Order: sequence, then structure tokens, then C-alpha cells
Amino acid sequence: MSGNVDSTAFNYEQGQRARKLFAAVVLAALDDAIADDKKYGNGPEQIARWARSRDGREVLSCAGIDPNERVVKGLMEFVGKGIRTSVALSREESERRQALESEMGEAA
Repeated sequence: MSGNVDSTAFNYEQGQRARKLFAAVVLAALDDAIADDKKYGNGPEQIARWARSRDGREVLSCAGIDPNERVVKGLMEFVGKGIRTSVALSREESERRQALESEMGEAA
């Protein structure tokens, strides 16, 4: 009985590691699209083309993201903002956005 529980836990952990790996691929694709946007001005179109492709849909699914049109629009919007993923996921950026939102709320 203990062996079955151990193998289930191991399989779950392996699945979580694989999901994180594919999520890292999605973040890399976003960074590449942001770089393309700065260089050529076509970043949102690039990420949309990738996300709608068979490979892109597969990677998004493996990362635990439903590859629907709403997600594609969100990816395009993110790339359009031009904030690299490492910065967007940092604590400082999160705190800056919260401060900006609270200032906007007080002004209204």
C-alpha cells in the first residue's frame, strides 16, 4: 500500500515539474515576442501566431493554460505593454502597480 502512495506522489511531482518547464517555455516565448516588438514592432502578432499554432497550443496546454482566443488576446496585450516577464513577475513591479492603482483610486 505504501508503495502505491509513493508512486502516486512521485508521478504528481513529475507532472508538476513538467508543467513548470512548459510554463518557462511560455515565458520565454513572451520575452522573445517583446524583443521582436521592440526591434521590429510586430511582437503581439508574433505571440498570437505562435499561440494559435499547433505547437503553441500544445505548449500552453502542457503548461496548464487553456489555449483559447481569450488567452491569445491576453498574451498579445501583455506583449504590447513591453514589460519583460522577469520584471513583471518581480515583487518591486507588483508593489509599483499596487501603488499606482491606489493612487488612481484616491484620485477618483
